[in-house]
Amino acid sequence: MKQKIVMKVHMNSQKCRTKALKVVASANGVSFVGLEGNEKEKVVVIGEGVDAVKLTNCLRKKVGHTDILSVAAA
Repeated sequence: MKQKIVMKVHMNSQKCRTKALKVVASANGVSFVGLEGNEKEKVVVIGEGVDAVKLTNCLRKKVGHTDILSVAAA
């Protein structure tokens, strides 16, 4: 089942955004990654069998503070 995960990630610069996108794109099952919001602070992930909690923990370790905003069927 495909799911859409939206996470808010604390990113200060373009370098942080690039790093966050690379971390998310390397996760298993991810088919689409994008940025949303006025300040591009939301990371949108679409994929099949993606573990939102593991992804969030990985982003917290490598980029900064991360919150899950929503997980829904795509």
